[in-house]
Formats: sequence, structure tokens, C-alpha cells
Amino acid sequence: MEKIVEMNNIHKQFPFVKAVDGSRFDLYKGEIHSLIGENGAGKSTMMKILYGMYEIDEGEIIVNGERVTDGRYTTHDAIAHGIGMVHQEFMLVKEMTVLENIILGSEPTKKGSRNVVIDFDAARKKISHYIENYQMAVQMDKKVMNISVGEMQRVEIIKALYRGADILILDEPTAVLTPQEADKLFEILDIMRRDGKTIVFISHKLKEVMKISDRISVMRASKYITTVNKSETSIPELATLMVGREVFLNLERTPAKEGEVMLDVRDIYVPSERELSKIRGISFQVRKGEVLGVAGVDGNGQSELGEAVAGLRRIERGKVFLDGVDITNRSPLKIRRQGFAHIPEDRNDRGLNKKHTFAENMLAAEIRDRPYSRFGILHTKKIMEEARARSERFDIRPRNPENLAGSLSGGNAQKIVVARELGASGKKFLLAAQPTRGIDIGNIEGIREMINDAKAEGVAVLLISADLDEILSLSDRIIVLYEGRITGELVNDGNVNEEELGLLMIGGGKND
Repeated sequence: MEKIVEMNNIHKQFPFVKAVDGSRFDLYKGEIHSLIGENGAGKSTMMKILYGMYEIDEGEIIVNGERVTDGRYTTHDAIAHGIGMVHQEFMLVKEMTVLENIILGSEPTKKGSRNVVIDFDAARKKISHYIENYQMAVQMDKKVMNISVGEMQRVEIIKALYRGADILILDEPTAVLTPQEADKLFEILDIMRRDGKTIVFISHKLKEVMKISDRISVMRASKYITTVNKSETSIPELATLMVGREVFLNLERTPAKEGEVMLDVRDIYVPSERELSKIRGISFQVRKGEVLGVAGVDGNGQSELGEAVAGLRRIERGKVFLDGVDITNRSPLKIRRQGFAHIPEDRNDRGLNKKHTFAENMLAAEIRDRPYSRFGILHTKKIMEEARARSERFDIRPRNPENLAGSLSGGNAQKIVVARELGASGKKFLLAAQPTRGIDIGNIEGIREMINDAKAEGVAVLLISADLDEILSLSDRIIVLYEGRITGELVNDGNVNEEELGLLMIGGGKND
């Protein structure tokens, strides 16, 4: 096979962080090569270097036999060498049409005209070629604000192809897709591969990596670890290579115990910043000792639902009861005093105070009560003793509770939030909103076990997650949100699959 990209001895230093440390990567023409690793491993940085977004500190990049890093190497140079990149956050102007977005900055002009006139007919003809050849099914005259997330991604791919990309880098491309949309993407990538295009697939979803890849490269802690052929490896082996130890990905879910209703949500309506009612007439119950999972594509009301239940967003109509007590529109503090624990969706925004210590963050919900304070005076010794005990119990590293929370890695920062919410006594109910988002695979394993353990202790759990593997591995029942309504409820008896959930996630449910 023809080698078309070589990246050798790549180094990249950011302030206080060595993002890439002597790493390497190569590409053969017509392959799908996945690049995997934990958060912060350096995989996205490596590909942004290849795309010219970051300058390297040391090393070389060779594209089609030409050493491109002898001088300054930019995104303009990368595009000129046939390299395109689709970022996790789409870079589209929603008020413009699909056609206008694709040609923006690379508009063809009509020859012979005194003024600059965009040749839309020529653009349509060129774009139609990609749509038809790669079965991408987008409508050029629709405004981007009126198309699905899957269509937006296809528009981004066409944008790169329109600019001449033969090498396409996809950064976490399935993070916001339903299973059906992901399968459609894989079909498109397979057609592109057969047409001679070369794909770099950055992902942490090992099932997808094994489904789509020819070869797989692993990075860990900013360094290159190895490259393997898909046919010669397995998901457990890849997980071990990523983390550096054996990882047990298949959580054994404990059966739900029949218990009384702990959370009772009755016909609630909740506004968002842009809509009068983002949540419209939702009702459900969560019982003691069970996990109710809430699935859905991001942006369909999951955040508003969680914030409303936690007292962080006002409920317009309807009622919420916790253990028989009406907590509708009560303050978060009053709700917490009813035995409510909350792992928030964004640990940086609502979960941690990074300027405070591990101990202060870990005991924040209890620090005004005995034995941690009396008459407004903190009992520092008791606080430190409990913080050390929870650091051990929840495997938070480093163990020193006097360190500032801002010094922690993402996984350990999330563990502090979990330790605060699950370590306290008297909890009856846990709202876990995206509990493992942005967390490394090794820490995902530990946090999911903690949630499962809480359920076994009789805690009622409402799990809101965009990760269908997480929903399926932890939930006893599942409800699916689409445009602020419940489209279906499923008992997770082992027969629920991602395809069934995906259909509900795009509105194909009983309330459609």
C-alpha cells in the first residue's frame, strides 16, 4: 500500500501541559485509520497539527512524499495538500443555506463578468457529484437551522471534499449522532474508502472503532503506544492499551428491588432560554432501588428536565414530589435537605469550586452541619479525616485533600463530585446528569460502579445520559426524550437495543 502521510517524533507543548511527546502516526491511501486514547492523550492535538491548526515544536510531517514542515505549515497548506478536517463542534452558519455554507470562502465566480458574480450553477453541479457519489442525502436549498445533526455533519464532510480533500480527519464524529445516523455515516465512509479517499477516525467508542477501522493507533499520556490491525485485536485489548491496565467494560447490573415511589414528576412544563416550553407535559416516576435512564439526542430537553427537578430552573406548570414532599420550584438547598443528591451535567460550571480544596469541595453539602462545624465554626480535623476517607473509598488521586480542585484531571475532578453526592449519609435520590461525559475509560468504569452500588443500597436514581452504552448498562427502565416530550418507555430486560432507542430519539415513538 502507498504511504501518504508520515508524522515522526512530534512534540507539542502548551502552557503547563506537554500535549504530544515524541509521538508518531502514518496513513496509507484508501484506509480508515482510527486514532484512540483517553481524554488528554494527545490524539486531537496530533490531528490538529496534521491539519495545520497547531505548529509543532519538534518533528516532521511528510505528505505524499513532501516534507511540509520545513517552513510554516498552516491550514491553508494542509488544504492545498488535500487534507480536510471535520471538527466535533460543527462550524456552520445556521442562518445560511446548505449550499452557501459549503462554498463559503471558496465561491466559484462567473467568468467574463465585470463584477464578481458567484456561479451557483457550477457550485451545485460540483456538490451534486459528492451527494450522489457518496449517498449523502442533503438538500442544498435548506437553511442549516432546519436540518438534522446528521445532515449537518454530512454538510461538513461535503465542505471538506469541495475544497479538494483526499484525506479526511473526523474528530469524535458520532458523539452527537443517533445509532441510525452513525450507521449512515459508516456507510458513507465505506463508499469514500472504496473511492480512494483516506479517513482518520478519532474516537473513544471502541465498538465503533472495531466496526469501521482497517488499522488502529493508540496514544496514552501524550505518547504513541502502538498501531494494530483491526483483525488482530479486540475491544478489551484496546481498552487495556488506552488505560495501561485491564479494564472491565461490562458492568454487571444488579436487579432492581421493588420499592416505593421516590420521585414523582407530574405533567411538568419547563422553559428554556429560547423556547417558552422546552419540556412539555412530562410525567414519570422513579422508585427506590431502581435506575430510570433518560435517553435522547442532546438538545431535546434533557438539561432542562434535570435542572427543573434539581430546583435550578423554574417549572411553569405541573408538580414534582420527592418522597411525598412537594419540591416544585423550591431552592436547591431545600431540595437537597430532603435527601436529594445531584451529579450536575457540567462539573466545571456547577459541580466544583476549583479555587477551593478537595476537602472543601467534597464536604460542601454537609460542611455547615455537625460533625464538620458547630455554631458556624469549622471542625477542620473532622473535615480532613472524612475527606481522606472518601479519597480512599472513591480512589481519588492524589490523595491529599488539601490540594486545590483546579489541579485535578477531569476524571478525578468528577470523582470528587461523585464522592460528595454519594458519600453523604441520608441520600434518598440521585440525579446523575451526564455522569461520565468527558471522562477517561478507566474512570468511567469506577463511576458507573458507584451508581450501581447506590442503587443496590436503595437509592432511586434518575440517569440522564447521551451515552447509550451507559443508559443500557445502568438503567432498569428507559424513557426517551424528543423535542421536550417522552416518545417511549422501555423496560431494560436485556432485549432493548440501540437501534430501537435510536428510532425513539428521532421521534418515532407512541406519542409521535
